[in-house]
Amino acid sequence: MRALAPALGDAMVPRIARVRRRRRECPQTWTLEIEPEGAPPDVRFAPGQFNMLYAFGVGEAPVSASGDPAAAGPLVHTIRAVGAVSTALVRLGPGDAVGLRGPFGSGWPLAEAAGRDVVAVAGGLGLAPLRPLILRLLAERERYGKVALLYGTRSPLDILYRRELETWRRRLDSEIEVTVDHAAGGWRGNVGVVTDLVPRAAFDPLHTIAMVCGPEVMMRFAIAALIEAGVAPDAIWLSMERNMKCAIGHCGHCQFGPAFVCKDGPVFRYDRVRDILALKEI
Repeated sequence: MRALAPALGDAMVPRIARVRRRRRECPQTWTLEIEPEGAPPDVRFAPGQFNMLYAFGVGEAPVSASGDPAAAGPLVHTIRAVGAVSTALVRLGPGDAVGLRGPFGSGWPLAEAAGRDVVAVAGGLGLAPLRPLILRLLAERERYGKVALLYGTRSPLDILYRRELETWRRRLDSEIEVTVDHAAGGWRGNVGVVTDLVPRAAFDPLHTIAMVCGPEVMMRFAIAALIEAGVAPDAIWLSMERNMKCAIGHCGHCQFGPAFVCKDGPVFRYDRVRDILALKEI
């Protein structure tokens, strides 16, 4: 399932792509569907990989692929406007040009998950890098044991992919739980942090593989909750999406101890980065 990144020479040159569709997910967050120009290049990716998107005249930023890796058609990226580049990207409309490099990085361990229970824990925008994984798990449901998605966000207004989550929840072969940190009177779902959902989820910790993505503080607490529930540290994977600039480990901005997040990650097995993750200075 894992796609190889382009050769180094090609990776450094953005391809021109065009925005085909743009939809608002929640305040400050948009999903763009983009398609490379000309003869369709190989744009396959593995769940968990990312692309570098270039807003012409502004700059470049890493953005996780959030579409279905098995589906033909445009690439899907969900972007929150938090800086100059991401703001420029979400302002693009149908027909606008965007630079595209990738895919880069390591993906979620789907092969290792076969035959096991799978628990995905997402916080906020962290659902976007996990969405390709969930789509594959549900599309090939017979390959896995129990499947659970535990998703937490700040408020009901910040929920990503709301209609899709509602569709997934109607299935009888998976567990989809959503919680919010705080809510007004119209919310009838869970209120509390996402780690509160871990003890309530139905999975066999001795035969479970867990995938975690979200703010680092949330991931630390989610990992602690999973370990307390009995999941082994070497069965927990996390996505570290911090400070990536060049995507090939050349600039050094994303150095994470002896590793580079863009090149050696962004998906890491927890036991291999546990000591580094515990250091606030890293």
